[in-house]
Amino acid sequence: MIGAFDESTGSRPMSEINVTPLVDVMLVLLVVFIITAPLFTHSIKVNLPRAAGQPGAEQPERITLAIDDHGNFFWNNRPLDRAALVQQLEQAGGRRPQPVLQVRADRDTRYQLIAEVMAQARRAQLERVGLITDPGRSR
Repeated sequence: MIGAFDESTGSRPMSEINVTPLVDVMLVLLVVFIITAPLFTHSIKVNLPRAAGQPGAEQPERITLAIDDHGNFFWNNRPLDRAALVQQLEQAGGRRPQPVLQVRADRDTRYQLIAEVMAQARRAQLERVGLITDPGRSR
């Protein structure tokens, strides 16, 4: 039994845990980490050469295609019909660097019309097409 009296020796069994080995191991680990920590932050000093590079690439042209709730198209705020839209998309797809097409459609615009415009932009080789929304308004 734990804590029982041993009649032969006249003492109780030891019920305490000896933590000395645990403390020794922890102190050794602490010393190891103290010694190795500076090695992780060691850096090599290098005198880098200076060179002037070309300015960053120009921002691509942004084209805004607005579609109102009646299905009318506006290319950079200028009205145009469906045939002229196809022609404008093909011209934009042939330019280098390619412009970014931003489609702004009224919330009541039919999804079918927006999908057709996106498909036509893809056929015109326009790779950067985005849909512009108004995050502040909701129904």
